[in-house]
Amino acid sequence: MGKRRLARRVLVVEDEADVRRFACRVLELEGYSVLEAVDGDEALRLAVEEQPSLVLLDLRLPKRDGWSVLEEMRRNPVLTSIPVIVFSASAGAPHRQRALGMGAVDYLVKPLSADDLRKAVDRVMHRRR
Repeated sequence: MGKRRLARRVLVVEDEADVRRFACRVLELEGYSVLEAVDGDEALRLAVEEQPSLVLLDLRLPKRDGWSVLEEMRRNPVLTSIPVIVFSASAGAPHRQRALGMGAVDYLVKPLSADDLRKAVDRVMHRRR
């Protein structure tokens, strides 16, 4: 199972360096290969070029926000099958419902705990096998 996980890549899209480093470290400790993007434009470029197994997407981003990234990923035939977990400081139900309605597979509220992040990513990766 360890070898299979090493082949799994997660794209973490977060402009706040501390949050991004935390998420990347948690995922790396779980054996995932991690890509990083700090804005929406970089996220879409990396998603197309690298075809990650999963995208962890913040909503508040410079250049192109997470809503726009999610919308583009669901419209683009190259990206539409890549699952997206949205994570945001917005805990309100309307944001959660909108993200899930747009095709996100999960919605996590920041600040993230390592345990919640691991469980959410593992659920999605398990479904993809």
